[in-house]
Amino acid sequence: MAKFNKDSVGGTILVVLLLSLVCSIIVAGSAVMLKPAQEEQKLLDKQKNILNVAGLLQENTNVKETYAKFIEPRFVDLATGEYTQQADDSQQAIPADADKARIRSRSKTTEVYLVKNEQGKTQQVILPIYGTGLWSVMYGLVSVQPDGNTINGITYYQHGETPGLGGEIENPNWASLFKGKKLFDEQHQPAIHIVKGQAPQDEHSIDGLSGATLTGNGVQGTFDYWFSANGFGPYLEKLHAGAN
Repeated sequence: MAKFNKDSVGGTILVVLLLSLVCSIIVAGSAVMLKPAQEEQKLLDKQKNILNVAGLLQENTNVKETYAKFIEPRFVDLATGEYTQQADDSQQAIPADADKARIRSRSKTTEVYLVKNEQGKTQQVILPIYGTGLWSVMYGLVSVQPDGNTINGITYYQHGETPGLGGEIENPNWASLFKGKKLFDEQHQPAIHIVKGQAPQDEHSIDGLSGATLTGNGVQGTFDYWFSANGFGPYLEKLHAGAN
């Protein structure tokens, strides 16, 4: 048998292939082992964002315990506004003239989060929203009071907008402008209005972000879609009427 020569062209190629195979096995094995920890961290981040917009996240908050005590997840059929027992992730195409958020489709159901007090009474409902900004899809949460109309708080927690400009959607100072504003007008139509420059002092208007008009347009479209009859409109109308 010929002696293996690792310095030959064939030997070099074989060594490289073996090294690549070993590295691939290590990387694949690490990914499998780390996946449970990654999923756990993803869930923890989700719970933190929900507690944050609910005003329940403090520096020393035990996230898991606080979430389990005060938050009740429920699935909602968006077409009917009714609670349902299980998720249905089948995609519903959004007609172009209704797709204000520019997301093209959405699942039939979505998860909402009821925020309870010590006595188990619902104090807020947290709704997930998302829509396209200038550079990215922007993911946020809106907390609504039990009247189904008054905003208790908002947060944007994931996006790729320009830092210092559109990225200011995650600035708590800007988010605080939404607190107390009304989602709907007297005809139950979406009424939140992002105003370029300084907004008038009314129930629906929010100051726009300086130098980030297109990101502001994305936020506007997101609210226009998710609080219309195609989004959370039917659910919030039932919530307001006490039907849910």
